[in-house]
Amino acid sequence: MQMSLKAKTAIILDKRRMKLDTSYPVKLRITFERKQKYYSTNFNLKEKNYQRAMYGERLTDDEKKIKRGIQSYENKAIEIIGSLKYFNWQVFEKRYFQNRGTKDLLDFRFTDYIKELRESGRIGTAITYECAQRSLSKFAPNACFSDVTPDFMNKYEKWMVDNENSITTVGIYLRSLRTLFNNAIAEGTLTNEFYPFGKRKYEIPTGNNIKKSLTLNEVALIYYYHPESDSADEMAKDYWLFMYLCNGINVKDMCLLKYNNIKGEVLEFERAKTIRTKRKAEPIRVALSEDAKNIIKKWGQSCKDKNDYIFPVLTKELTPERERQLIKQLTQVINSHMKAIAISLGITNEVTTYVARHSFATILQRSGASTEFISEALGHTNVRTTQNYLAGFEDETKKERLKALTAFKSIPQNEG
Repeated sequence: MQMSLKAKTAIILDKRRMKLDTSYPVKLRITFERKQKYYSTNFNLKEKNYQRAMYGERLTDDEKKIKRGIQSYENKAIEIIGSLKYFNWQVFEKRYFQNRGTKDLLDFRFTDYIKELRESGRIGTAITYECAQRSLSKFAPNACFSDVTPDFMNKYEKWMVDNENSITTVGIYLRSLRTLFNNAIAEGTLTNEFYPFGKRKYEIPTGNNIKKSLTLNEVALIYYYHPESDSADEMAKDYWLFMYLCNGINVKDMCLLKYNNIKGEVLEFERAKTIRTKRKAEPIRVALSEDAKNIIKKWGQSCKDKNDYIFPVLTKELTPERERQLIKQLTQVINSHMKAIAISLGITNEVTTYVARHSFATILQRSGASTEFISEALGHTNVRTTQNYLAGFEDETKKERLKALTAFKSIPQNEG
């Protein structure tokens, strides 16, 4: 507890209203001239856990984090009160609520957002954020938003690389951190002056992603390959070709397809990624080729209901965790068998589900299709995303065209 010019601070467990899980809000109480006001700390604890964290001995690491997180609210209030010559509620609250998130521990912010992701079924994204959380906590165990500066992230980047992590991984983790900043600014707990990303600040690195695509001749080898009937090889080949033929659809979206997505000769669906972000985007429309129809006929389930999944991978009422596990298993099966098929065909490039999507895009591009057409087919919300997506392919095309400048090398020289 702290007194400054008759203003007192205290951390209390507000027992006036119990939550459904029998916890109570932990609040900061300010007392001045017999008037009291309470301010949220964003912590809810059961009474025994509160007493243990705040007054217990030999605290666990988690209990220490809770105590530091709670005390950060009181410390900020103490600092503001101490700076005031005369206490005034209006002046205090203006300073207290301005950038009140600066003292929030990154660890707690990650935990809260990861909980939101899991509750909304975004399991894969949640796992990515958990990896970022562990990494940043290891680098700076008690870091707050106010600690994250361009210098902080430059040091983190160096630390990651020194520990044999790729620049791509650094970018993924720091984009997760950037989302937390964006969320805090959107909710009003931070102002833009604390935003450390962007030009003349810290720019998140992008990895040297090598765009992987098969040539049309390599796709032809796969198309005409005849594995043993009803084998895992045949299933993997057909699923891979279905993704390639259907606008580079990814495994998750393929597994989520239902018979009501088939509109006559067209397959119409929304990417799970787009649905989740609630962005306005037109559904992807795929003109079903005879080959795609035959794959559905061969491997699809018997249609009893328009809401049935086309392919027998998922079932109704699966948990998000189980759904993600089944999709991951299928991806591994396809990739494993396509690797074996590629070796038998003498294809040296990787032949994964990821490559199916990139092959769809690059072969269209090389056939003369416009970037706008490819963008719509891939389900990108803007052409710039597609331009970045195709950048590596365009570089390859430029290199090939440059060979024309020295094509004379192949012309026999006249001797004598």
